[in-house]
Amino acid sequence: MTRMKNILLFLSFLLGVHVTHAQNGQVATEGAWCWFADPRALHYENDGGSINATYIGYIDVHGNVKATQYDWLTKRKTDVLVRSFFQPDDHNNPTFLVLPDERVMIFYTRHTDEPCIWYRISVKPGDITALGEEKRIATANNTTYPSPFILSDDPQHIYLCWRGINWHPTIARLTMPDTNDDCQIDYGPYQMVQSTGARPYAKYASNGKDRIYMAYTTGHPDNEQPNWLYFNVIDINSGNGPLLRDLNGRQLCVIGDGPFRVSKTEEYAAEHPATIIDRTPQVRNWVWQIDVSAGHPVVAYTHIDDAKTSHEYWYARWTGATWEKTFISPAGHAFHQNWDKTERCYSGGMAIDPADTHQLYLSIPTKDGAFDRDGTYEIWRYTLADNGTVSSMEQVTHGSAKGNARPYVVPGSEKSDIRLLWMQGDYFYWMVNKWYPQGYPTAIMSDHDWKGTTLAEASTSLYQGEAQKAFTITLPDGQSLHYSVNPNDLRPEINIGSKTYRFQNRMLTSDNWALHSTGTNGDSHPTEPTAASLKLTYDGKRIIVFRDGFVDQVVEMESE
Repeated sequence: MTRMKNILLFLSFLLGVHVTHAQNGQVATEGAWCWFADPRALHYENDGGSINATYIGYIDVHGNVKATQYDWLTKRKTDVLVRSFFQPDDHNNPTFLVLPDERVMIFYTRHTDEPCIWYRISVKPGDITALGEEKRIATANNTTYPSPFILSDDPQHIYLCWRGINWHPTIARLTMPDTNDDCQIDYGPYQMVQSTGARPYAKYASNGKDRIYMAYTTGHPDNEQPNWLYFNVIDINSGNGPLLRDLNGRQLCVIGDGPFRVSKTEEYAAEHPATIIDRTPQVRNWVWQIDVSAGHPVVAYTHIDDAKTSHEYWYARWTGATWEKTFISPAGHAFHQNWDKTERCYSGGMAIDPADTHQLYLSIPTKDGAFDRDGTYEIWRYTLADNGTVSSMEQVTHGSAKGNARPYVVPGSEKSDIRLLWMQGDYFYWMVNKWYPQGYPTAIMSDHDWKGTTLAEASTSLYQGEAQKAFTITLPDGQSLHYSVNPNDLRPEINIGSKTYRFQNRMLTSDNWALHSTGTNGDSHPTEPTAASLKLTYDGKRIIVFRDGFVDQVVEMESE
């Protein structure tokens, strides 16, 4: 390892790397994500100039699915409670999709212990401050990692990929939301591939027109050695039912007729060479990201040794005939506090910049400005030359008291002040349970120090106090408002005159998972919060209810 450290120091000197200090900001004090459900953040600007916003999703250790919106037109940050009392597991971060009417659709699932997919849709275009009713798409199999797409060759549908049937990559086609925000599955769900491994891990990207690209492993690297890395193309076939192809266009299967079978044998490799990215002997591959924005697929992935104690970052680029593969950097061991006891294949993380696929962001254990296996995980930016070699490197975070991991470049953010996101802080396990009660108490960080105001700060309060307490106040127009929590389901309610407005989120957290849960068993441990602050504001048209600074419910006033 000393030799590798000296090599990195020499390379930095040789390239004349100019290391700058990023002015980093905190998006959320509590939040985390896995790296298989995307896009976990999104930037959207419309042609008319009426929408310019960044949306960032995460889940906290209390089981709250949350999102933050940065509105660059109003210079306002809004934190939104998407769903309270969810399974406290970082695999359950939300993902975003902008619909044709410019409303924002937010998907989320529990981690493989519930047969459904949840979603909410913003009430207004481009603004997740107010979300509609929570909706549920029932499935026959448990779900996790929703990744949604809209493609111009079939603009009337949403294509949703996730891990579902037999714990394998699964796809369904959804109708667009109707006037009640309801979606229906009108094709599928179908399992796309069948591996010899129990749990293939897949990442997706699309060209926005007619194809979704999928990179996936034989299985979990904990269980598979070697763990091959494969690549397929999902051709939506003009909406007539997707076909699975290899990179040379060869049809592998009609997805609706049954999955394509993959294995890690010499016979398979000889028959299907254009479906394999990497099959290095004695290596446990894991995929971090794929991107096709440059017109050819690129893939960020890791090599993990047999002992699961030495990780390496790799990058592959499809040339049109073969995969050009580049070693990027040593990655140390797993990034978290319990790296030698559990989840030893959890690298610090990689991200590709969709605006320039020559740019990579890596979480690398660092000391004194160079790789150190036992150093603090810092974020680095690596630049690749056209021939695939590393041309420069630059440290992004410096002197961090706690580790930085799982970087992510926000899609569509080339003109935005927030481009790069990552997790920072302690990380003990991917879920809160009795064996790991602290779970994942990380913060969400960005490369921009926000100077605007939050919606909560900008709103004049009508009430501030305890969230569980029932109370009555008088609105400025003389109407009486009564707030209470329904004892039957612990959903807050607001009564104004003869109208009752019921909240979507329950007055519960998932804190008791830390005492009782033993894993992803479909269990539920409702916990009434011991303390929660409430703030109500009113602008004459709508009442906004904030719980602990997050928008819990927006009530659009109706006339009698």
